[in-house]
Order: sequence, then C-alpha cells, then structure tokens
Amino acid sequence: MPAHPALLQAAARRSSAPRHVGLTCTAPRAALLRTPLFPVLASLHHPQLHPLLAPLRAWLRHPLLAPLLPPLLVPLRALLVLLCLALAVSGCASRPPATDYPRETSAAMPAAEANATPLGVALAALAAAHPDESGFRLLATGTDSLQMRIALARAATKTLDMQYYIANEDTTGKLLLGSALYAADRGVRVRMLVDDLNFHDIDRLMAALNSHPNIQIRVFNPYGSTSESMLLRTRNFLTNVDQFTRRMHNKATIVDNELAIVGGRNLGDEYFSASETLQFTDLDVLAVGPVARSVSASFDEYWNSSISYPLNVLNHQKFDPHDLDAARDELRKHWRENADPYNAKPLNATPLAQQIAHGELGLVWAKWQFVADSPGKIADAKQGEMGDAMRSLLDRIHQAKHSVLVFSPYFVPHDAGVQAIHTLTSHGVRVAILTNSLAATDAIAVQAGYSPYRVPLLEAGAELYEFKPTQPERTAERRFGIVGSRSRASLHAKAYVIDESTLVIGSLNLDPRSAHLNTELALAIESPRVAHDVAGYFLLATSPKVSYHVTLATPAQLASLRGGPISSPLVWTDEEDGMIRTYNLDPGAGFYRNLLTGLFLLLPVDSQL
Repeated sequence: MPAHPALLQAAARRSSAPRHVGLTCTAPRAALLRTPLFPVLASLHHPQLHPLLAPLRAWLRHPLLAPLLPPLLVPLRALLVLLCLALAVSGCASRPPATDYPRETSAAMPAAEANATPLGVALAALAAAHPDESGFRLLATGTDSLQMRIALARAATKTLDMQYYIANEDTTGKLLLGSALYAADRGVRVRMLVDDLNFHDIDRLMAALNSHPNIQIRVFNPYGSTSESMLLRTRNFLTNVDQFTRRMHNKATIVDNELAIVGGRNLGDEYFSASETLQFTDLDVLAVGPVARSVSASFDEYWNSSISYPLNVLNHQKFDPHDLDAARDELRKHWRENADPYNAKPLNATPLAQQIAHGELGLVWAKWQFVADSPGKIADAKQGEMGDAMRSLLDRIHQAKHSVLVFSPYFVPHDAGVQAIHTLTSHGVRVAILTNSLAATDAIAVQAGYSPYRVPLLEAGAELYEFKPTQPERTAERRFGIVGSRSRASLHAKAYVIDESTLVIGSLNLDPRSAHLNTELALAIESPRVAHDVAGYFLLATSPKVSYHVTLATPAQLASLRGGPISSPLVWTDEEDGMIRTYNLDPGAGFYRNLLTGLFLLLPVDSQL
C-alpha cells in the first residue's frame, strides 16, 4: 500500500529543512512524547503534567495526526483512568539510595593478585615485551563474540564482571548465564550489573542465580520493583521522567582483571546471530593487559553507585538451595540442547591461558585510551552536560587529518554536527557515515530525528550510506557478520576509524542521547593494523549489495520527479541481482514506517533520540 502523499510530502520537505533544535531541550516533555501513550497523556490532569499539556494538545490537533486519534482513544480509556489514579495517589515518592540497603562494597582484585592468576601469568611475558600497551583482537561476528565470552567465563579463576544495558534470558542469554553459574560453582566471584529499563523476565532464573553465594546481581537506576505491576512502574516513570530516561548504556565483560570485552553488543540472541527475526551487525573487541584494569575500575564505580540496587531489594521472592539446583539443572539441559546448534562452544578447546602463552589469540598490541562516563551523569545529572566518553570521541574526530569513517546505527547530528563535518571536509578530510536505513532501523523515532539532516550532511561534503534490511546470501565473506538470513538485518556497531590509524569502539552513538542522557564508554586503540581491518569492514558494509548510497538528486532526476506525488531531493542507490537500482523515497520501508516517521517529525523530541 503506498504511503499517504501528504505525509510523504511532509517528510520530503523536512528532509531538506533541518530543525534547529539544541541538545538541551526540556527532557520531561520529550520523554513523555516518546512513550506510546502520548495520545492518552493529553487528557491527564496531574499537576506535574500541566506545563506539558498545552503544546501537546496543539500537536495532537495537527491535520495529519488528528484523524488517527479517535480509534486509539477508546481502547485506552480504561488505562487512562488507572494512570490518573496512580499519579494522583503517588506524589513524587522516590526510593532511598542503594547505600541505605544492606549491600557490600566490592572492587576488582589488586593488580598483584590479578598477575598471579593463570591468565595473568600467561600475559606476563607479552606485557613485558609491550610496555605501556595492551593487546587487542576484533570480534566481528556474533558467533566469534559469543564463543569468546564463554571462553572467558571458563578461563576465570577469581572474578567475572558483566555490565550491560540489555540482558535477555533467551537462548544465548541462558548459555551465557550457564557459563557464569559454572564459574561461580568453581569459586569465581560473579558480579552482574544490568540497566533496569531492559531488565525483565527475572522473577525466576536470574533471581535464583542471585541466591548463589558467589553471584551478585544489581540493577542500575531502577524505576520499579520487578514484583510491581506495570501500572506502578509506569507511575514511577511518569513521576520522575528526567531520571528514568537516563540509562546505563555501557557494555563490558571483565575476567580476573586481566581480559575484557567491550563494544556494541548486549546479551541477547539478536546480537549473536541467533535470532529468527532480527540480526544485528555489531562489533566488539577483546582487550587484554592493563586496559582491562581501566575497564574494571569503571565497573567498580558503577557497581558501588548510589543508584545500583541489589536485585533482592527489588525482587522479594525467597529462594532456597532447591531452587538454585533446579536452575542449574535447567541451564545444563539448555547447554546440552543448544550449545552446538548455536555455535556456542569455543572452536579451540585449549584453555585460554595456554592460547595466550603460545601466541595463538592473534593479539595486536597497541597504545590505548579508555574513557567511561561517570555514573554521576545519571545520579547527579546536570541538564545538557556532555559526557566524558563523547567528548573524547569528538576531540579525536575534530583532529582528523585525512579521513573519518563512522559506524553509528542511531545518528542525529543536529546543526552543530553538520557544521563540524563541513569544517572537516573543507580541510580535505573524507567523512563517510554508515547508519541504518528506515527499513532496517529498530528505532523509527531516531530515524525521524536523523532524516532532516541528510540533505545538509550531503551539502556539507559527507558521504552517506544506509544499511539495508536484507543482506546477500552466505559467502566466504563473513568478516563483519554480514550473511544472508531470513531475519531482518540492522546495524548496531558503534565504531569510528580516524585517519586509518586509530579505532574508537564502544557503546557511543553520534546522537544527543549518548552525549547528554545515557552513560557510555569509549575505547581508543591507536593501531594502524586494527584501524585498517575495521576500514575494510566499512568498505564491505557500504558496498551496494549491503547498503544504500544516499546522494543529492541531480537536476535531471529532480526534473523527472516534478509534478509527481513525491518530490525528494535525495536518491538512494543499491545493487540487487547484479542490477543497479535507484529510489526517490526511503526504500523498502513501507507504509507503516513512513507513516510513523511522518508523525515523529511533527514532535520536538530530538534531545531524547
């Protein structure tokens, strides 16, 4: 079904007319509008919402949006009443800081003890041969990254720390939880810190594991107990919007304070090539040596933060040894049934310490810089303050001399970003950006924030590529996890290659959320070899079989569109079955995604994207 011409024309007009929206837009209004309940909120009368309702009602009366509301309001009326009652009785009560609850302060083991572990002993000679450097190995496919995480858990003898924005109890999630449990059974101290926004389905398995004497699970910045109803969690969200739209986006696994994995992947099937519906193309790096201690120090700061709550404070169920035994049996059965089908077993059965000692891991040694935002970016947030991780990335980008290659699945540059790119290109620096197409993204609202800047970006001299939702059939070229699949493909890697001499990798997107709202981490690896490898991934990922090349329409192309239902200044080009194809509207997105993009374009939500 074709999209409504009026909506498409509105989207086309806005794609060529960027909105000047600062990165310090009022967070509560934008956050409320980002929820799926924004039509309902127009009728709420809670005192905290009064300043928001007048502009919201004006947006809802827009001629493109108003006809869509009546069918939505009827089924949501009951929910509206419940929300009003919950807000009316809730006030602004907040949970006491985590330090008020029984919990122990803990930290990574001292360097001397870490050096005495089998992993530390194996690394000693290599570290001595590379003073002031650390070792790195790219993990480009989901299978490689899953296997390395399991290999690290098996190799741990003292500590295993995990920090993630998302941790799902799906097929691969259970394989990783099983590996953590087996490590704890061997006497390894396991600490797991997960952001609350995506922490669900924990009433049984994770809560049971939390009863293990060697396993502690904490939840960062929670907005409700897992035993509370969704109504109460929604009430908590709406009465403290600014706090709860700020999330811990960091992603790291650290073993024995000697080895770490950082990058873009969370814990879930879609990140490890195991989902039947969605496959994220992502990138991680194994980091060994002194860099791991910097990652550990950041983890400790979050673990002991005043908004890092023990899971048993939020989940009040009681577990006995029988429940833990049942969870162990379930995870063992799950491993037997799924480890082989999902390629979870490390291909090299040799213990990891021996692989390191024998030089079998293919490590590249280089100088590095690790920068992580402080948890105070959330706990003691100042409106509009940029985090340290983003600042360190932008400093490196601004100093580029030859080229900047950008992997940013969620990309909202704003006027300041467009100007910075123009400054680079005017000095002869190549700036090439890969982000998601509208058809491939898992965040349509973000796409609406990005689309108005496509024309200005191209006019500023940037190259622009958008990842396609379907990928070529399997070939030998699997270096970046790009393989044919019936699942929808989506870019999720967050990586930046500067002058083909430095790679910055981590959790950072180039968007306002990473800059000002979420906590992030960034690892800079000053290695031409590593940077060259990722530049190769960029070349593969921006090829016409994998991504659309977005360009400004030529005068001839604009003339051919004149008088038609759609007049776009942009052209998308790709290759399919050996044929070059062109499009004048976001290709493959369909009516629904184009409709939602048009609606989000009407809302001032840029700072929340």
